[in-house]
Amino acid sequence: MPPDLLPGSLTFSPTRCGKARCHCGKGAGHPAWTLTFMVNGERHVERIPRQWREEVRRRVEAGREFQQAVREVLAANAQLLVLARQQRRKGR
Repeated sequence: MPPDLLPGSLTFSPTRCGKARCHCGKGAGHPAWTLTFMVNGERHVERIPRQWREEVRRRVEAGREFQQAVREVLAANAQLLVLARQQRRKGR
């Protein structure tokens, strides 16, 4: 298993700082990237620095690809189990 995979989703959400004179109150807000993921059924949200965004995006995508590959292997194993059971029944 590759060591640098990340779970979750990387999202962009403009935020407002709450300062009365800041441009974010009237405009699009401050750019903010967050990584949202689950650990032991608990949701975590971590802010991601702008300069880390592409690296985190790459690691999240690699994590999704790995999870999909694992799901495919598990599904194939289940199908093999069904086939083995069917073969056993025919042998009786």
